[in-house]
Amino acid sequence: MNIAEYMQQLGANARQASRLMASASTDKKNRALLAMADAIDANREQLASANAVDLEKGTANGLDAAMLDRLELTPARIDGMIEGLRQVAALPDPVGDVSDMRYMPSGIQLGKMRVPLGVIGIIYESRPNVTVEAASLCLKSGNATILRGGSEAIQSNQAIAACVTAGLKAVGLPSAAVQVVETTDRAAVGALITMPEFVDVIVPRGGKGLIERISNEARVPVIKHLDGICHVYIDAEADMAKAVNIAINAKTHRYGTCNTMETLLVHESVASEALTELSTAYNSAGVELRGCDKTRAILGGIKSATEEDWATEYLAPILSIKVVGGIDEAIAHINEYGSHHTDAIITENYTLSRKFLREVDSSSVMVNTSTRFADGFEYGLGAEIGISTDKIHARGPVGLEGLTSQKYIVFGEGQIRR
Repeated sequence: MNIAEYMQQLGANARQASRLMASASTDKKNRALLAMADAIDANREQLASANAVDLEKGTANGLDAAMLDRLELTPARIDGMIEGLRQVAALPDPVGDVSDMRYMPSGIQLGKMRVPLGVIGIIYESRPNVTVEAASLCLKSGNATILRGGSEAIQSNQAIAACVTAGLKAVGLPSAAVQVVETTDRAAVGALITMPEFVDVIVPRGGKGLIERISNEARVPVIKHLDGICHVYIDAEADMAKAVNIAINAKTHRYGTCNTMETLLVHESVASEALTELSTAYNSAGVELRGCDKTRAILGGIKSATEEDWATEYLAPILSIKVVGGIDEAIAHINEYGSHHTDAIITENYTLSRKFLREVDSSSVMVNTSTRFADGFEYGLGAEIGISTDKIHARGPVGLEGLTSQKYIVFGEGQIRR
């Protein structure tokens, strides 16, 4: 197989399909999503068989338990894919939405209309259910998509793709609206991210190494985040019961997610009270604590936090703690070491909470709640294609609206410019 020619053909097919998808009715897109759900439900055995092949190969290739878990399509996960398709079908269609209509001094009427991005390339690892998530969001937002999953899930992804294609064909939408790359050759990724004539945006979902490579080599825009170095700052005027519950949840609810707290900042005036109570909870949960000198003076027996710790996304039961002199020091630390993902302040002081919201440079900034809420489902988006820490176009969890853009629309009654 000539990879360059193959990827060019996928790109050309996707571009042609994207023009048809942009004009597809909401009803037709919804019927396609529901038909996909029915196809997955009817082909559970085929999905399980394909997944078993991937799991057997993965075990033989030495994939660790965590990777095998992400790879597995359990009956519950198949149920989740079906439910996800139905949920996306029930979401409002952003395409064609008109906003900000106003009359200008010239008499023309000006507004904005939401439109699809075009062709979206999505590169992801391990989890075959991402195939359905990505396909459903791209389809509902009127885009065509080219999906390149990890080699470890190739059989599962192709089996899911067959169900997706069946759903598209059932309602007369082009099968090329969702294409799964059939080769595991890494050169396919290089081709996909360097085809600006066919691909409008790339969304990488995976480890930091993958995302760094895509960001460095892509010739088309990339929607991505590299790290999730998230902070919680407990202010001097925090409600301590709230602070303790939030700080525990933000760290221990799940360790391997990008919205998990990695650094806890505590005002020096409440540090002793807060850290004494929190250390008991963290120790019970098996969380390793690393702290600054002031933290170690309060807790004792914990490791010293290094410069590297402040800039590390652990994705593990490890937490760095720093005692700070006030909100300005907390904000400075977050803006220097954070990844612009999600950061929270715990305080009863309205003025300080507003200051934190204004000055922390992150895609989600929170007051008196856990960083774990930085999620497309929790934000009411229904689902998400990923989380963006970029500042142009989509920022934060990216749902249907993030997969569209806007164009100006103008109405006149014969006006000419003078």
